[in-house]
Amino acid sequence: MARLTGAKVTVAGAGALGLCIALELARGGAEVSLLDPAAPGDNASGVAAGMLAPAFETALDAASADHGDLLLAARDLWPELAERVGISLDRSGAAYYGEHIGAVAARLKALGIEAGVYGDRVYTREDWRLSPRMALAALRSAAEAAGVRFEQTRAEAPADGALLVLATGAERRGLAAELALLEPIKGHILRLSGGPDIGPVIRGDGIYIVPDPSGAIVGATMERRVDDRTIDAARVAALRAAAEALFPELAELEARAETGIRAATPDGLPMVGPSVTPDVLLAVGARRNGWLLAPLVAQVVAAYVAGDDPGPFAARLDPRRFDRQQG
Repeated sequence: MARLTGAKVTVAGAGALGLCIALELARGGAEVSLLDPAAPGDNASGVAAGMLAPAFETALDAASADHGDLLLAARDLWPELAERVGISLDRSGAAYYGEHIGAVAARLKALGIEAGVYGDRVYTREDWRLSPRMALAALRSAAEAAGVRFEQTRAEAPADGALLVLATGAERRGLAAELALLEPIKGHILRLSGGPDIGPVIRGDGIYIVPDPSGAIVGATMERRVDDRTIDAARVAALRAAAEALFPELAELEARAETGIRAATPDGLPMVGPSVTPDVLLAVGARRNGWLLAPLVAQVVAAYVAGDDPGPFAARLDPRRFDRQQG
């Protein structure tokens, strides 16, 4: 861990990224304040299924297709963090049901991810999950115990010699010029009144069903350039229909819809590193992999704060990569 004694850092945003960053910095000896105007858990990290899914995200999502190594490395940081802060990881794996079983299996094999075809599905143990709301609470408690000060307020420009880390999700106002690159993505999920409560995550084409003791979770829509949290009845109906096509018995269950706003960069990977704005570091744009990437992003940010080597994935996450691409 980077040694950060004497560093003063303000972290803006109390989602998965912000909490992991604040905890990592405080454990390294930094003086950390975490600012967020929203109530705890009222963010995209709370409206999520909590999947740590490097295998099927790489195999099924075009934006992640070239980043399997990065996603696997991020997932492999979770066991130590989970044990340290008291987060339970479900390692039941995930199974894909759909029209592209052969192609998905071949893609996983090419990535070196262990998977098998069993009749009408592809199954892998390499995808895990956590309970987002329980994980947010555990991370917050661990951060408070490490000395992080929480304030329910909006961050302003860097002040008092403190660095500012922006982990503000889809926030695009002008604390850093790079935020203009972010595209908001609205997502609906459904929390069912029953359904599978244990076992693998079920993946289909454009749909997932996550077993949960409090009611299975169905997700998720990806509505680009939409940044309001109004529930859309048509989107809810489409999610229900897709879930019921996989498992008709789900039609008998009640469903409660929730929405969250995520942010994506032009290439689907987050921006993690120094902004062109002095004394500002970015940790934004994780798209739908915020939970998966959180501990890796935290380590990269801590290395930048300490002046250490930010690691092998820093170039892919560097906010300046978009300037280089345009040049």
